[in-house]
Amino acid sequence: MKLLALESSARAASCAILSDGELLASAWQATGLTHSRTLLPMVEDMLRNSELTVQDMDAVAVAAGPGSFTGLRIGVSAVKGLAWAAEKPCIPVSTLEAMAWPLAHWEGNIVCAMDARRQQIYNAVFLAESGALTRLREDRAVSLEEAAADLEELDGPLAVVGDGAQLCFDFLTARGVPCAMAPGHLRLQSAAGVAMAAWRRWPEGCVSAQELAPVYLRLSQAERERLEREKNAP
Repeated sequence: MKLLALESSARAASCAILSDGELLASAWQATGLTHSRTLLPMVEDMLRNSELTVQDMDAVAVAAGPGSFTGLRIGVSAVKGLAWAAEKPCIPVSTLEAMAWPLAHWEGNIVCAMDARRQQIYNAVFLAESGALTRLREDRAVSLEEAAADLEELDGPLAVVGDGAQLCFDFLTARGVPCAMAPGHLRLQSAAGVAMAAWRRWPEGCVSAQELAPVYLRLSQAERERLEREKNAP
């Protein structure tokens, strides 16, 4: 069974191929270029160098959210196009769950954190035991204060992962909550984690290309500003 996975929820863009649960190929880039310029060329190069096509895949997976509104739209749109043309099912994966899988070998709590701005993070928590993950907290958009208060109640060591890891680590440390940062090469979002999560959802987690949609967790800045204008309008 082969999976093609894409990740574009934050600054880094990446793609990966998983074959029978093993990582076959991957590409990762965080150069500041827009995902609309980098993501599909990376996919094309990776498939060509692997002597594979989308037709060889059993499904196409994507980090469906939470994350950057623009980044999620680019990734989901790319997967919809690839899957639709090849008549393949899609597997939407929580960005936060995908971030945890590369650390599944660790024994303890994995705190997934994405910088959501406005002193908030997108956050979920998983317990890693013997290479398996158990979800402890659902995906949520919370303030750093709320997240720290909740994490203080958990037993066992904490490892922080994600593009908001430094922000979360600094806040927790300042509050006296002991935690560790995931190593640099495992810290940021990657399509390899998306593929690992998607493989465990096959085939029950499949949806059609038409059904695939991003998961934002909160309103965009433009929507918040529009609602504020309407609220204050005479």
